[in-house]
Amino acid sequence: MRKVAAIFGLLFLWLIIPTKCSAQSNFEVFGGYSYLFPSVSQPEIVPCPFPSCPVQFVSNRASMSGLEFSGIYKPSRWLGLAADFSAHYGNVQGISEVHIQTYMAGPQISLPGAVSPFAHVLIGGAHQSTTSGTTDSGGVFTTASASSVAGAAGVGIDIKIFPHIAIRAIQFDYLLTHFNSSTQNEPRVSAGVVVAF
Repeated sequence: MRKVAAIFGLLFLWLIIPTKCSAQSNFEVFGGYSYLFPSVSQPEIVPCPFPSCPVQFVSNRASMSGLEFSGIYKPSRWLGLAADFSAHYGNVQGISEVHIQTYMAGPQISLPGAVSPFAHVLIGGAHQSTTSGTTDSGGVFTTASASSVAGAAGVGIDIKIFPHIAIRAIQFDYLLTHFNSSTQNEPRVSAGVVVAF
């Protein structure tokens, strides 16, 4: 048992402590365009004869554009800790304006090289807000917002073009949220620029 613990301890140190002879960059910053195709829970607008009516939610798919930023601390050549933020905006069926923000962190593993594939698992939170306007049936403006735990698992490829600059050709994440008592499975695709320092 002590030998197994010693082996795991040495492996951990090898992963965490960067070698002094390597000229690796310990930090990376990514920024770029992001596309999200979520299932959005939005308030249903119906005529209401009473001063206050209960809000009912319906789920619809939305096509949302936005931005994604992440910072990665890399204590070793292939292991890093990523912090990720994204903001997406769009409309659902031309009625509701939707905003979704995520903020997550987690480990990232990458293979160093001119072409560097990576994979990460992130966990954190998300916030969704929807604003619905007047419809032909006489509905009124409704605003709703909700917060949720969020998680993502994803892969991507960085292509180095200069010593400290790379192009993130593609990053695909499977984003999981839980708004309004239902679970949403959301594909997210991103691309942009990575700067290492």
